[in-house]
Amino acid sequence: MVWAMIVLVLLLMIAPVMWLKPSPRQRRIVPLRNAAAKAGVKVKLETPPLHGFGTAMPGYRWHYPVDSPGPRFLLVRDSEASDALKPYVAGWRWRIEPLRALPERARKPLEALLMRLPQDALVVESSEAGITLWWWESQGAERFQTYVADFRRMRDALAGRADRPPATRALDGDSDSISR
Repeated sequence: MVWAMIVLVLLLMIAPVMWLKPSPRQRRIVPLRNAAAKAGVKVKLETPPLHGFGTAMPGYRWHYPVDSPGPRFLLVRDSEASDALKPYVAGWRWRIEPLRALPERARKPLEALLMRLPQDALVVESSEAGITLWWWESQGAERFQTYVADFRRMRDALAGRADRPPATRALDGDSDSISR
């Protein structure tokens, strides 16, 4: 009986240490996120732009230069999209279509990426700030590296093509313009 109590006490002491041990998913995600950081990609856990989706999801963002904002568009995988949305390429639909047609040098990398992204990639979003890939991180760092160049090429081609003109100053040196 004493030995059973000793074993039970030892198990209770070891249990918290076992909880601290990273899971296989955590061991795979750490190198993936480190590779993303080295490539200049910001990773955030946020709610993706999907209807009725309340869970935080990893978003990998390639930022546009501050002085060259990008266009607004949103592509959703068919599995998460309504049939009412306009199809783009196989498996993807526009939820928000860009106001102007994408230039050829951005359209080709985008279409190539959409065809080879993993099934857990649910949304590709462009805003004035950057291009974001919303996915569940199903692949490792090596596979992720194959997407980086295409996302950079697409970001560079779309930089400066914002849907709205840059904000102009209210006072252009004419202080009387407001009072008139």
